[in-house]
Amino acid sequence: MRVCVTEQRDPPAPELRPTGELAPSLALPWIAKLRDGMLLGQFVLILLTHFLFHIALPLGWMAIPLAVMTASNLSLHRFMKFFTARYALGLLLALDSVCLTALLALSGGAANPFSLLFLVEITLSAVVLSKAWTWTLGGLSILGFASLFWAHVRIPVFEGHHDSEGFSIHLVGMWIAFVVGALLITVFIGKVSEALRRQEQEALQFQQRLANHERLASIATLAAGAAHELGTPLATIAVVSRELELYTNGLDSGASVADDARLIRSEVERCSEILRQMSGRGGEPAGEFPMAISLKEICAQVKDGLASGKADLIDVRVEEDAKPVLPANATRQALLALVKNALESGTNGNHVTLAAQSSGGKISFTVHDAGSGMTPETLRRISEPFFTTKGTGRGLGLGTFLVRLFAERLNGSLTFESEVGSGTTAFLELPLLHHDGKG
Repeated sequence: MRVCVTEQRDPPAPELRPTGELAPSLALPWIAKLRDGMLLGQFVLILLTHFLFHIALPLGWMAIPLAVMTASNLSLHRFMKFFTARYALGLLLALDSVCLTALLALSGGAANPFSLLFLVEITLSAVVLSKAWTWTLGGLSILGFASLFWAHVRIPVFEGHHDSEGFSIHLVGMWIAFVVGALLITVFIGKVSEALRRQEQEALQFQQRLANHERLASIATLAAGAAHELGTPLATIAVVSRELELYTNGLDSGASVADDARLIRSEVERCSEILRQMSGRGGEPAGEFPMAISLKEICAQVKDGLASGKADLIDVRVEEDAKPVLPANATRQALLALVKNALESGTNGNHVTLAAQSSGGKISFTVHDAGSGMTPETLRRISEPFFTTKGTGRGLGLGTFLVRLFAERLNGSLTFESEVGSGTTAFLELPLLHHDGKG
């Protein structure tokens, strides 16, 4: 399985969800009330037309679409258990278009002056729903209106503007005007709504990234304070443990005490490493002046950053020793984090391959291990801050998150490919800003 974590978008908090996602669920209750109002208005209008104006209407047949719309509104809550708000709203508007077609067919067809009510569903869809739903409802309304020319109950009073049966220039003009109006609403309002949704989505993504950077800044601030407060006592403990180790070398029973002193000193170094991780230097190229550095030198610095026993497990492969312009320290920190993760993913003695090459206008770093691999769920969450599969006290879950931030700030990419039992490969690609030739 292959996942590019820099292309993933962290889900925004519920209060930051875009209007495009919230609009259907927010609009659904109001549209249900609107449908109730339209049903009441249609019922009153039909009764007035039939009894007050003495226009004969097939009331029994017209009660069927009204009953269908009433039943759909009454069963809306049960309907929502099976469909999302967007899908439910789209189906309701489509049902309204079909029922409106039936009502108009039973009351004069295209000559009925209320045929323009088709535009209501199209407008609501253009504002609230997606472009696909809007085009679907637009096409359904146009076909429904067109069908009224063939299948309808004649109402002579509505046909006073023409003398002959069949098509008239007036009715055809009404249909053409309706088609033009429907297309204009579908295209222009749909495009405006889509552009607004896209802009809002970009703003939310920027806000989410800003929140991630603020979280990183708060970690760095915390680490700076902790380093300031703990630096002196940790240094003192390291010096005293070293002196204790030297003092016990001449004692007969000093071997166990010397081991304890070395353990104390290793734990102090571990605490210092945790503080360095929390400082977030691996994800912060800002403030570092980019410099031309060879790929071999970067890989050598990564090996130098490991303990001697671990450095021997790194196989470096540089096909072309290019000299890209990069924030050298941040690049080294990012690669070091990936290499450490690779070393910790397998058993002792497993080798890790660190490869680098320049091609296609970018620098590609590859870190491959033959460890246990990752499950799809772990792979999808690999770049989340504070997510770790390591044991308690072995990691903070910040390494990959910081590498992801580093890649995003340089407009690069970070991709992981892993299968359970087959190891993991990390691909860090950075744009090639400059090339000075071979080393």
